[in-house]
Amino acid sequence: MTFVQLEYIVAVDTFRHFALAAEHCYVTQPTLSMQIQKLEEEMGIKIFDRSKQPVVPTEAGMEIIEQARKVLAERNLITEIVQHKRGILTGELRIGIIPTLAPYLLPLFVPAFNKKYPHVKLIVQEMRTEYIINRLREGRIDTGILVTPLQEKGIKEHVLFYEEFLAYVSPKNAAFKKTYVLPQDIDPNKLWLMEEGHCFRSQIVNLCELRKATEMGTQFEYEAGSIETLRRMVELNDGITILPELTTMDMDHKKMQLVRHFKKPAPMREVSVVVHRDFVKKRLIEVLKDSIIAAIPDKVRKNKNLKVVPV
Repeated sequence: MTFVQLEYIVAVDTFRHFALAAEHCYVTQPTLSMQIQKLEEEMGIKIFDRSKQPVVPTEAGMEIIEQARKVLAERNLITEIVQHKRGILTGELRIGIIPTLAPYLLPLFVPAFNKKYPHVKLIVQEMRTEYIINRLREGRIDTGILVTPLQEKGIKEHVLFYEEFLAYVSPKNAAFKKTYVLPQDIDPNKLWLMEEGHCFRSQIVNLCELRKATEMGTQFEYEAGSIETLRRMVELNDGITILPELTTMDMDHKKMQLVRHFKKPAPMREVSVVVHRDFVKKRLIEVLKDSIIAAIPDKVRKNKNLKVVPV
């Protein structure tokens, strides 16, 4: 039994496909299959049921794979301990981040992180929350940066900061005349929203307690794929949208005139680093968390969780 063989059976369990597992492990499929077959022969037990598509572990195989994941995690932990004692930090950190955070958060911490930890490679992918959770469970990414609380079994959440929700209002909209906005001030017929599937959309629906706007509907309906599109639609048309605080940090004076705060306590979204319960690379994830917290603006760092809007 070797670490390589354990890595191969974990990969097949993750991808449920021998070819994809081989690609992930940077070996040919015959090589991977041969090593797994050798392991099965050594143990005298079948780990996978190859007659099914996608391939699935046998009952005994599931127990063996679960233990293999623990063994590999402990091996990686030993490597981390050695690196930490030697005062070096190297490796690869695969991160999933939601699209409503990526353009605004990544530029704040990535340059400083790369400078401070030149031997750590960050591999970052934008993806929606559901995909981040799935890939964490599959072991295809190491951590996620997203909005919580999730209440997902087996997922650990480490809160980074709280981000205030702000209204972005067209001068043509009635709410533009207000100093502070209440959720009930927002006309659902004139609210620009993200498309279905974004957790940000769900939060806005919860914040504004939206129901079906009208039986009649409107002449033009549009759901945006990005926050920047929402901003532009408000600037060029009548309407209102909700923005997370970080998205306003680069706004000029003219655009800031369209921003309205909600009445206190201001609604917030909770941003966290999340990991699977069996996660490794603990040291890398710790320095990631520290780097993000150090890079965010003071105002955001000081926000309190008085009114977190549910996802």
